Amino acid sequence: MASSSSAFSSPSFINGKKDLSLSAFAPSSFAIEKWKKTIYIKIVSAVAPKISERKPSTTGSTKTHMTMTEKILARASEKSEVNPGENAWVNVDVMMLNDITCPGITGIFKKEFGNNAKVWDTEKIVVIPDHYIFTNDERAHRNVDISRDFCLEQNIKYFYDITDRSNFRANPDYKGVCHIALAQEGHCRPGEVLLGTDSHTTSAGAFGQFATGVGNTDAAFVLGTGKILLKVPPTLRFVLDGEMPNYLLAKDLILQVIGEISMSGATYKAMEFVGTTVESLSMEERITLCNMVVEAGGKNGVVAADKTTYKYLEDKTTAAYEPVYSDEKARFLAEYRFDISKLEPLVAKPHAPDNRALARECKDVKIDRVYIGSCTGGKTEDFMSAAKVFLAAGKTVKVSTFLVPATQKVWMDLYTLEVPGSGGKTCSQIFEEAGCDPPASPSCAACMGGPRDTYGRLNEPKVCVSTTNRNFPGRMGHIEGQVYLASPYTAAASALTGYVTDPRQFLQ
Repeated sequence: MASSSSAFSSPSFINGKKDLSLSAFAPSSFAIEKWKKTIYIKIVSAVAPKISERKPSTTGSTKTHMTMTEKILARASEKSEVNPGENAWVNVDVMMLNDITCPGITGIFKKEFGNNAKVWDTEKIVVIPDHYIFTNDERAHRNVDISRDFCLEQNIKYFYDITDRSNFRANPDYKGVCHIALAQEGHCRPGEVLLGTDSHTTSAGAFGQFATGVGNTDAAFVLGTGKILLKVPPTLRFVLDGEMPNYLLAKDLILQVIGEISMSGATYKAMEFVGTTVESLSMEERITLCNMVVEAGGKNGVVAADKTTYKYLEDKTTAAYEPVYSDEKARFLAEYRFDISKLEPLVAKPHAPDNRALARECKDVKIDRVYIGSCTGGKTEDFMSAAKVFLAAGKTVKVSTFLVPATQKVWMDLYTLEVPGSGGKTCSQIFEEAGCDPPASPSCAACMGGPRDTYGRLNEPKVCVSTTNRNFPGRMGHIEGQVYLASPYTAAASALTGYVTDPRQFLQ
């Protein structure tokens, strides 16, 4: 549950809709009319998208006004319309597997379809080793070996292999964390259905597509048929308006949302994000927003495609795609409104992502380390944000500060891209001057604990401020470790003081 504090005020209601304009609140109970109709703030594209060759029936008139998620699933199931709660056989556009799931999935696939069976489409399956890579654990190595054998046997086009763990740069195919690699390699496209055997596959919803995690059995079925039976989720609408203060990042926004609705508040529901704040976010920040919807139980998160999306995709893919948008009179289960201009930096205290608190309220919490990395907080812009704090402070860190780029591309960016206002310095130079550990090999690393020799893993009951997405007991290693989830701004500020620290201390 979200933490309560005297600083929290009760939300007010405006025109029958919940106004969540204050910095943080205690959870409140209230009735919302089911399937109420709301006015959709349409996000208009300034760049015309490429049109898909697929001719979905939903391009014509429909009997029912639908949300973006419903439209995607209707088209993918070749229906004119679908309704929340309805089961639909959905055609899958991309199926992603990683190193820790691929062996189990391929075993199920061969058992059910036969040892000589072939996958439904060798170009729609993406296999990305990323979780337990840079370790001496032979069982982890075996996972990658099995994945490699299957991909060679099936002639799967997109297998991002790693063979030399001593120097990740010697592996031209290796990418790093699957969710960021999917985006960087052009596998995320508006209007499509992307499934992955990892709960944070929801990240791809930032591209205006339906993206969600599935289990091994469902994944094996998809490998053989290209289809999956899905229940259509109802949609919650989150309207985030207001100018983003210079001390906030998307991590603060999603921690606010999760803290408000709780870890079960969106169970098997789509979470659609709209509003002027969302429109202003970069693609990497939108990925952060959608990445953590699963921490509220969300089936998927989605942001409408716009000129920001199309610009990002220009050099990523040549495949045709067709975005969809929620109808003006679409049915939303509930709507939440936030005035982001009044939001303060947040953290999620141990041991739940909805255990929300203001960063400044935790200023007396002494920490042992800071971890900046993962699909949530290990992107190029995340490190740029951390470097901005170190640069503004001009000080050195007081606790061990681990840096884990999400992908090879991010790692290269840290050494090549200049940080604005730094006089030509790169992130790596700023991190070195601040006394951080050198950027590690790109992977999931300590985000999910992993083998004991995993870089950054909590092998002792330490207190850590982390840009990752989960802080359950044992998530980053030791069962008694305490993890405070935070934005890269807050993580960097905390590294400089040795305590959980509001980044405004250095950014204003």
